[in-house]
Amino acid sequence: QVQLVESGGALVQSGGSLRLSCVVSGSLFSILAMGWYRQAPGKQRELVASITSGGSTNYGDSVKGRFTISRDNAKKTVSLQMNSLTPEDTAVYYCNTGVVGYTTIPVFSWGQGTQVSVSS
Repeated sequence: QVQLVESGGALVQSGGSLRLSCVVSGSLFSILAMGWYRQAPGKQRELVASITSGGSTNYGDSVKGRFTISRDNAKKTVSLQMNSLTPEDTAVYYCNTGVVGYTTIPVFSWGQGTQVSVSS
């Protein structure tokens, strides 16, 4: 069974930066398009960034120009560099399969997520 383990969340001040990581167990990682989702209190989970197996990236409008997604297939890791954080970025962040702009059902069971809190 594939497991998703997210880490790197923290409390930061507005304008700060964080780098999130997600380790994916199993043998399919290198062929999957992976994404970072977030869920703020009282809101639906949304896909904010994705990266295909070939390295093409897509971003939601709310994070474009501030977040950068990357992957390391050898380490089965997908990362999210978040810069210029604002309080609106406060959420629990999760990784799973997906491509920004396409409606798909994530393949794997959700991990525990990692909490990002941005203070003003």
